[in-house]
Amino acid sequence: MALRDYQQQAIEDLVRYFQTQSGDPCLVMPTGSGKSHVIAAWCKWVLTNWGDQRILMLTHVRELIQQNAQKMREHWPGAPLGIYSAGLRQREAGESITFAGIQSIAAKVEILGRVDMVMIDEAHRINHNEAGNYRKVVDYLRGINPEMRVVGLTATPYRLGHGYITDPPALFTDLIEPIGVLDLMHQGYLAPLRSVQTATRFDLSEVRKRGGEFVEGDLDKALNTNRLNDAVAAEIVERAGDRRSWLVFGVSVAHAYGLRDSLRQLGVSAETIVGTTPAQERDDIIADFRAGRIQALTNANVLTTGFDAPNVDVIAACRPTMSASLYVQMLGRGSRLKEHVKDCLVLDFAGLTHTHGFFDAPVVKKPKSGTGDMPVKVCPECDTLCHTSVRECPQCGFKFPEPKPPKLVLNDGPIMSDELGASTMDVDTWRWDVHDNGKPMLRVRYYPKSLTGDIVTEYFTIWHGGGASYHAANRLRPILSKIGLQIDNLSDASQLNAIPPPKAINYSREGKFFRVVSRTF
Repeated sequence: MALRDYQQQAIEDLVRYFQTQSGDPCLVMPTGSGKSHVIAAWCKWVLTNWGDQRILMLTHVRELIQQNAQKMREHWPGAPLGIYSAGLRQREAGESITFAGIQSIAAKVEILGRVDMVMIDEAHRINHNEAGNYRKVVDYLRGINPEMRVVGLTATPYRLGHGYITDPPALFTDLIEPIGVLDLMHQGYLAPLRSVQTATRFDLSEVRKRGGEFVEGDLDKALNTNRLNDAVAAEIVERAGDRRSWLVFGVSVAHAYGLRDSLRQLGVSAETIVGTTPAQERDDIIADFRAGRIQALTNANVLTTGFDAPNVDVIAACRPTMSASLYVQMLGRGSRLKEHVKDCLVLDFAGLTHTHGFFDAPVVKKPKSGTGDMPVKVCPECDTLCHTSVRECPQCGFKFPEPKPPKLVLNDGPIMSDELGASTMDVDTWRWDVHDNGKPMLRVRYYPKSLTGDIVTEYFTIWHGGGASYHAANRLRPILSKIGLQIDNLSDASQLNAIPPPKAINYSREGKFFRVVSRTF
């Protein structure tokens, strides 16, 4: 089975990484880009070149186990694989490759013996502290084989309350991103998302946060009311028009059923899937939804990963979250190509795009370090220093005013960064250099074929550290691959002038700066 160009690039990036680096990389690939094909091709490449290797492929849901194993068989009929999953009622370790559910194998990890490579799908789920089943399995297997390597795969390489999954403490050391979601959309592999501002508004004034995330019980109390559910359902029906495959995310099991009932009252064929839905019933509902026999599918925290229904043309986001990963995973369910429409309509009732930014470039927040001011406030009556969380001064009994409630702001702007009015420019040539304005950065100028066009300047902050370096490296890496150069080996900007320029670029203005949305080589 032939791979797409960017999928082949992912394999080549992994090969190059293992030839030159000693860490554990995570491959970042957007939802719908075909991770399972890359997993299959990579396993086949490894076993073709080193036949004695033993690979363990881990994930957390049976649908992904089944999907990854199926793609392996398509790429390599007769592949030496086994499946170990209680959910699939199969408990067989493979001769060379074992596709396993983390919950099932964690209790029986000793049956695996020596493992040379662990691959982990949906790797953002791994606890950043040294705890949890994934860490338990990796630590046990490394005790047997200290040279074992780990490869992660995810569309969202960050975790709530931690930042990027390579930020210490972390299992992964490097991120590899062969292609971004915008490039996949411009190349016709993914469907774009389109958003409109909703009229229905949620009040989060009584919703608390715990561990950086909204408390589910408070969300359910605030949002799961007959009035709100009826209003949301009515707006979905109105906005969706003749679209025919709607996926609705609720905050709780009760909320998912409440939204379903409100949709049914309007004559919509609607069903619900939650964590306790029996496996066969779940399979039947999903099959009916994919076949178009069910128009709306509501859920609570179960259809964010491992769920593939290509014709989803409406995402109703009714689940507020502070997690950028959950935001991208939810909306990513609508990014696959459809048979009947060109895009997916996002109804952002939860204000997610205001909280997290563009779907293709979400804002990833890191936890505050402990080096700042102590979390204290001063009692205005007796000047006692009190912790910020107390509501009453322990010394004099002064009652502090209640904190301001969180404000939920609905999005009235674009959900994709290239909705900002991108222009296309035919490129004549480009010039690379290093620009130093306090911190050095790579700079490239694109010169148009037209004498009246813009000269577009783009900056790559690869030496700035943190998220700035990560995003810059991901934009730069596909360019360097044209001449087989890696970022670590980039010693002189003039090396890049040897690369033929792109035929065209799509770009937009952001203030006095330019944003290059995509390049066509």
